[in-house]
Amino acid sequence: MRIGSVVLLIWLIIGVVAAAQRDYFTSSGDATCAKVGDTVLTVIAGPLNYMGVNPKIDCETPEPSE
Repeated sequence: MRIGSVVLLIWLIIGVVAAAQRDYFTSSGDATCAKVGDTVLTVIAGPLNYMGVNPKIDCETPEPSE
């Protein structure tokens, strides 16, 4: 159990580094569904980012009715 926790922690740290390299943590002002999704997915994908995986999320939020 302990080794699994260490591997998970290293995996997430690598994911945070990958997201930081892609400037996902810069304060651009608006946090859209796609930007937040891309950031979370990049952190979770971790080392896969360095093997060529570039995860993206396409979010469509409903428009308010008039």
